[in-house]
Amino acid sequence: MAPESSAQDNPQDDPESYVGLTAEAAEERAYARGWTTVRSLPPDAIITMEYLSGRLNFAVEKNTGNVVRCWKG
Repeated sequence: MAPESSAQDNPQDDPESYVGLTAEAAEERAYARGWTTVRSLPPDAIITMEYLSGRLNFAVEKNTGNVVRCWKG
């Protein structure tokens, strides 16, 4: 099993600031703020629960293309 990364590897950023942005704008902002991995998912996606330091996840509404939820890991 891989060692867990510490939360200190994440940029100091508020995930809530991405909600309402288009997926493209949110991804650009995330990389500019230092996130190493950005993952866009539909709101009802089934995903694994592993935590990856440096990753920012977006739930993107299919109809609008806007971020409706954002979380670290």
